[in-house]
Amino acid sequence: MVRPLLAVSMGDPAGVGPEVCVQTLGRADVFRLARPFVVGDVGVLQAATEVLGAKISPNRIDRPEVGRFEPGQIDVIDLANVDRASVQWGQVSSAAGQAAYEYVIRAAELVTSGQADALVTGPIHKEALNLAGHDYAGHTELLAELTHTRSYAMMLAVGRLRVSHVSGHVSLRRACELARRDRVLEVITLTDAALRRIGIDRPRLAVAALNPHAGEGGLFGREEIEQIAPAVEHARRRGIDAEGPLPADTMMAKVAGGGYDAAVAMHHDQGHIAVKLLGFAYDDRAEAWSTVRGVNVTLGLPIVRTSVDHGTAFDVAGRGVVNPSSMLDAIDWAVALAGGDVGKIRQT
Repeated sequence: MVRPLLAVSMGDPAGVGPEVCVQTLGRADVFRLARPFVVGDVGVLQAATEVLGAKISPNRIDRPEVGRFEPGQIDVIDLANVDRASVQWGQVSSAAGQAAYEYVIRAAELVTSGQADALVTGPIHKEALNLAGHDYAGHTELLAELTHTRSYAMMLAVGRLRVSHVSGHVSLRRACELARRDRVLEVITLTDAALRRIGIDRPRLAVAALNPHAGEGGLFGREEIEQIAPAVEHARRRGIDAEGPLPADTMMAKVAGGGYDAAVAMHHDQGHIAVKLLGFAYDDRAEAWSTVRGVNVTLGLPIVRTSVDHGTAFDVAGRGVVNPSSMLDAIDWAVALAGGDVGKIRQT
């Protein structure tokens, strides 16, 4: 089987993205499944290797197919767009936000043009991005605009818990307004298609209610009766094995335990809290609470895009203590969605 070419955008150069790239691409098991290369800044990656004490050398390339793709080296399309005097570890700046934006755009263009098979994104900082003049809530919205995509959704996954979201970075009031029949059906359909791509022949989907106790027959709200239940029924008529609306609290435990292949959450925190409960932990090396497992997958794009499920972690950037497991998960999902080996990367 041909190993997919993965374009890895480095993320904000002041955050932990460069360190995560160095740690991940220093592993031999990654190269057995994929051919990853970084779109970033060689100078920043060299600084990250020094912080980590890693014996890895950047290898500048001008196009993906000439990469060496072997442990001990990081193939890099070097945009050389960071002035280390103005971009410091852990500091928000428009310069860092602009650099991160350029990495995402270049990496995405390589995938949309067919020069790479999937996009894996390192963490960006929303404030820095906006300071640089790019008004996006995050990667998802940026990539949707870039690819002219209107139907998309965010899925988070950690272990057996996979959760897609009907709404994301909006107010809770707006999230309730967005929990409508057509949108719920859209996310159910996108989730089913994504799971089939990673080898699950007939995914079992649990669809969450919006209100407590699934609305209690209308006593706590009628969204379940008027919007969510009709969407689930429509999905079932399409041949999708969906069940709901189900009370979200107990439903998430059942999904995490293997009772379903994925969940559809109605809003950001409904899904994120469940995922973070499993993937968020105290990291002794970093001496901080952080995401240690998990991946963010954008559903509906014309390209494969996965991401780490954590932010720039400015509080630990440049200390050499960040956990790279989320990037390993992101690479594993990118390989699977791009049609490569669906076997898991060894987590050590």
